[in-house]
Amino acid sequence: MSKKIPLLIDTDPGVDDALALLMAFADERHEVVGLTVAAGNVGLDHTVRNALKLCEVAGREDVPVFAGTPDPLVHPAEDAAHVHGRDGFGDVDLPAAARAAEAEHAALAILRLSHQYAGELVLVALAPLSNIALALKLDPTLPQRVKRMLVMGGAVTGHGNITPVAEFNIAFDPEAAHIVFTGFPHIEVADWEATVAHGLLHRDVEQWLAADTGKARFYELISRQTRLWSEDSRGERWYAADALAMAWALQPEGATRLERRPLSVELAGTHTRGATVVDWNRQTGAPDNTTLLLGYEQARFEAQVRRALGLPA
Repeated sequence: MSKKIPLLIDTDPGVDDALALLMAFADERHEVVGLTVAAGNVGLDHTVRNALKLCEVAGREDVPVFAGTPDPLVHPAEDAAHVHGRDGFGDVDLPAAARAAEAEHAALAILRLSHQYAGELVLVALAPLSNIALALKLDPTLPQRVKRMLVMGGAVTGHGNITPVAEFNIAFDPEAAHIVFTGFPHIEVADWEATVAHGLLHRDVEQWLAADTGKARFYELISRQTRLWSEDSRGERWYAADALAMAWALQPEGATRLERRPLSVELAGTHTRGATVVDWNRQTGAPDNTTLLLGYEQARFEAQVRRALGLPA
């Protein structure tokens, strides 16, 4: 097999992060070289504990886990425990993993790994962008060493999931998002609206999670509360945002519609703080700093999810 693509994942597990990480571990073309962990879906103590536990369940204790920022860079923000459970993994009282996180801070690990895999590294951000923003402030040359930067975040036509116009990851730390979207010359964006366009039928997910595999049993357990909440509040489809972003990161050839546009992050709006403002008509003269995912092969996405759970694709 040809040399594997190094994959660094910034994450805040979280139920949908967990599925995305299982997808990354199951992919034969990529090698996960580290998990950098931020606060977001729940507090940092929980997200680090969950990342370590997921590595243990997946048999990937070789993957280093680095704890990062415990808060947004400037303003406090409310987490998403009402969706993911107080502990981020459905409040099912899992025992802690046997190992601890590395001593190195996540932002420093991002910079070190960017040098170690310079020109090859794929950086996938599934969390609020606090860790990556901090890394950029420490070393603005970071983007020169990253081959692909992909962010799960935003709502490109203003249909948000945490406010009327903003998506959770960006709204949790808009200042960090602003730093990242101005610091990287180009970012691939899988936003909340793409997630909604690629929902998974609950009946299909339930069938996959009934499989007799360790990963399916684990994921059924930690996702049960979130899936019930989703079915009650959002209907027949479950929206796994981080999983869709990871599908695109792992198999970019599955994209069916992409658009390049300028994107900026609103920091001060009374009703729009945290919004991702896309200059669809290119009226500002700003460069196209993003590629936006508007369509992805649904069958390819679902095959990656099944493979992550230990099922035939």
